[in-house]
Amino acid sequence: MKNNFDLITDNALHEACGVFGMYDIDGGPVASSIYYGLFALQHRGQESSGIAVTDTSGPMGRVDSYKGMGLVNEVFTQDILGGLKGNLGVGHVRYSTAGESTLSNAQPLVLNYAKGTLALAHNGNLINANALRRELSQTGAIFQTTIDTETIAYVIARERLRCGSVEEAVSRTVPKLKGAYSLVISSPKKLIAARDPFGFKPLCIGRRENTFIFASETCALETIGARFIRDVLPGEIVTVTGEGRLISDTTHCLKDNAKEARCIFEYIYFARMDSTIDGMSVYESRIRTGRYLAIDSPVDADLVVDVPESGRAAALGYSLESGVPYGVAFVKNAYVGRSFISPKQKNRESSVRIKLNVLKEAVNGKRIIMIDDSIVRGTTSDRIVTMLREAGAKEVHMRVAAPPFLWPCYFGIDIPVRSQLIAYNRSIEEIRQVIGADSLAYLNISRLSEMVDNRGICMGCFTGEYPYEAPKEDIRGEFEE
Repeated sequence: MKNNFDLITDNALHEACGVFGMYDIDGGPVASSIYYGLFALQHRGQESSGIAVTDTSGPMGRVDSYKGMGLVNEVFTQDILGGLKGNLGVGHVRYSTAGESTLSNAQPLVLNYAKGTLALAHNGNLINANALRRELSQTGAIFQTTIDTETIAYVIARERLRCGSVEEAVSRTVPKLKGAYSLVISSPKKLIAARDPFGFKPLCIGRRENTFIFASETCALETIGARFIRDVLPGEIVTVTGEGRLISDTTHCLKDNAKEARCIFEYIYFARMDSTIDGMSVYESRIRTGRYLAIDSPVDADLVVDVPESGRAAALGYSLESGVPYGVAFVKNAYVGRSFISPKQKNRESSVRIKLNVLKEAVNGKRIIMIDDSIVRGTTSDRIVTMLREAGAKEVHMRVAAPPFLWPCYFGIDIPVRSQLIAYNRSIEEIRQVIGADSLAYLNISRLSEMVDNRGICMGCFTGEYPYEAPKEDIRGEFEE
């Protein structure tokens, strides 16, 4: 559970999680490769991680699993990985946007039921999870977690009792799910991937010799030496069989691709810069945001800098377009991740200084353009502006590679309720005054489609218009009118 300090001061956005699945048709072990795949996806979740594997030539339905709280390299040792014996498996890294941060909520979830076993890893949030949970409870389901992933697993298990295969059970389940989900599921002899029809969360397919991989991002494929095959289509279910065949079910894909709704923040912030999502380079999309900011909101200055590290490509794009030199103003403590033991409440301003130091020689006497990916609560932004001024910057002009946040997200981003957003009921000039910058400009909302070559995107956190009607109850417990 995040402590009060985090709730008040954390200006960063958080993803729900990353998923990884692997099936070696020749029977080779996969646990170590899943470990490295999860390591590449660590930026998507740092609260917990887990791996579940099965040996398709061993006892039917046996699953070896291990999960724990913390980073991948903190949870797993060589001995633990050596005890996970199997050629088929799924892995998961988690940040909780729904459900508490506890070991019981760590994934993958392993479910034993009448037809065997399922191991399931999920990225995203369902907006009808509470309704499904009540329905399942009334028919005898007993829940061990507080996450919507368990609800999905129960629905799949129930449907499997009524049909002939696990992939058919998944196909019968997905119409009942409303919200964002990229799923990787292992059964005793199959590996299945499913993506919601709007394509909120990324999911791709890779191959290394006779081994098939599903992963949240292409960077994880490259880490283990696999080649990218293609993305799982929004709405598609892909099954890898024991014979090494890929079976595609596109029954649930939208007929109108323009209605697809990829999370725009995968491109702006969440995904690793070296990943490609649905054919669009994340690096290129971020370069474009910087160029757009330079075109739409120019300012005379001496140096363009980024707030490490998600603002880096946008800052470079601004520099390339404007001709203002790009430089380094901040040194980031390499041993402080996205979470750490927080200072006491009365010293909370030191949290930014623990993570970042300013290079005084780089900024002293200069007019600075500072690029950040977003402003959420604004508490971090004002401290960084103050740090630049204390280091001798003559002017600090802030440019933001996203429009202002005005609405919460219900699909897997930890955007708080509206009353906690700095842009709520404030003009841009009022926000500028709060953070103390000499000027402030956000990315024009009309630029979002351009930055991803007009792919279908979700902009609900900026506009309040969602692909689904906003839920009457929010599983995060933060719903407000």
